[in-house]
Amino acid sequence: MIAPRRLYDFLPSGNGYRVRMALAELDLPFEYVPVDLLRAQSHTPEFLAKNPAGEIPVLELEDGTYLRESNAILCYLCEGTSLWPSGAVSRARAFQWMFFEQSNIDRVIGRARFRRRWPNAVATSTAEFERWYEHGYRALSVMEQHLAQASYFVDDRFGVADITLYAYTHCAEEGGFDLSLFPGLLAWFERVRARPKHVRIDAMPAVTALPPTSP
Repeated sequence: MIAPRRLYDFLPSGNGYRVRMALAELDLPFEYVPVDLLRAQSHTPEFLAKNPAGEIPVLELEDGTYLRESNAILCYLCEGTSLWPSGAVSRARAFQWMFFEQSNIDRVIGRARFRRRWPNAVATSTAEFERWYEHGYRALSVMEQHLAQASYFVDDRFGVADITLYAYTHCAEEGGFDLSLFPGLLAWFERVRARPKHVRIDAMPAVTALPPTSP
């Protein structure tokens, strides 16, 4: 694996947070580069050269490669490590939860959280906002049902699927969701937070440049 060099990220973002979680779990050093979405810093020509979609996170590798889309970055970082499931079925189940998260958590709970924190930054109708709650509670219930029979989401051990799902669900209350309705989720949150290398979503990584790469 080509080592990571820089992570371009917006600190409150759950998408960026999951990458920071994986980097911490794997003890991979990196330079942190804040990108303020509220000031449109992800739409500057300089940033668009790294990601034409104008989205964070972007992981820059030591050879100058730029990786985008948080779950794709997780696959790159976690493959071949203890966070990556072994066996075709287990890998498929990890992807199943990662795809579920993008459709049912990120696009619903993540958006609701963003709208509540920065209401002037998101143009959303009240009706659409209310549909997010219905959809979001249904997604949380699916996760709760799984956790009634397992401690984690794949092979009953902490891995890439847990990182993906934790990023936005653990702060769903910021989006207006009542997490007290989901005791299994709350217990899972505690297990994740108890990991020795756990980092909080609001913990700013040291913005320290790494040594220059060799020519």
